[in-house]
Amino acid sequence: MEGILPLFKPKGMTSHDCVFKLRKILRMKKIGHTGTLDPDVTGVLPICLGKATKVAEYITNAGKSYEGAVTIGFSTATEDASGEVVEQKNVNKPITRDQILTVLKGLTGEIIQTPPMFSAVKVNGKRLYEYARQGIEVDRPSRKVQIYSIELLDDREIFSGENITFRFRVACSKGTYIRTLAVMIGNELGYPSHMSELIRIKSASLTLEDCLTFEEVQDRMEQGTITEVLRPMEAALSHLPKFQISDKVAEKVKNGAVLTIPDHLIDANGPIAVETDEGLVLAIYEHHPRKPGLMKPVKVLRNDQ
Repeated sequence: MEGILPLFKPKGMTSHDCVFKLRKILRMKKIGHTGTLDPDVTGVLPICLGKATKVAEYITNAGKSYEGAVTIGFSTATEDASGEVVEQKNVNKPITRDQILTVLKGLTGEIIQTPPMFSAVKVNGKRLYEYARQGIEVDRPSRKVQIYSIELLDDREIFSGENITFRFRVACSKGTYIRTLAVMIGNELGYPSHMSELIRIKSASLTLEDCLTFEEVQDRMEQGTITEVLRPMEAALSHLPKFQISDKVAEKVKNGAVLTIPDHLIDANGPIAVETDEGLVLAIYEHHPRKPGLMKPVKVLRNDQ
């Protein structure tokens, strides 16, 4: 079996838990997920099966979209609803819609985030959450991420109460912590805050509408129709720039040939999908580090056709 299974990740499971369960349902070992989703987060988790595990990193590196909720008035150790309260400050005056929109606009574009202590980022060979569970605080490397857009989903004009919750939709780059973004929103408004709910609604080109639950995957397996819902490897690569080649060049690509960079990709920064006239991606290339004007293969995906 080969392809990408768009799974709806339920609450309470880690991404690794999902892979473990699918290995039993699908009765296969070569399965990989495409980036960690916290146990409290639900939504789109693309699962790569068989040869499609070769392209898992490209889904991981693609943009993501989420819908969630920010609660203003108290913060938690984990920056989400599951953590212990570490700071509390009741909202003492109403917050207007315009105030929130101004903050969201200010956080759009390139921002700098510091990963939360309860995260899988490694420092000195150890996951941050391992330090956090031991009560050890360590210096964390800040990172630049891109917030492509943030929308306020609530239509209220005035938000009032000791604690205030509002919903949002965000499109962002790889490496963005939405929990931390929720804390940043609260800081800009002058209050401690946390992310009280989150669902991933899109990963690369896959959306919630594409996803199957574990129960639906099980049913498809029993009916023998599971392959009908698998997406081809190309679904993981739709966001990459494309170079279409002839059948003659295709044979060279399958054997790992170095190619001349086409004019339209001279300024491409990152991986390039080399595909046939039919849109079948044969390999992933990148600019050659030592030979200007040429590009070399990073991964040959198909060489048996």
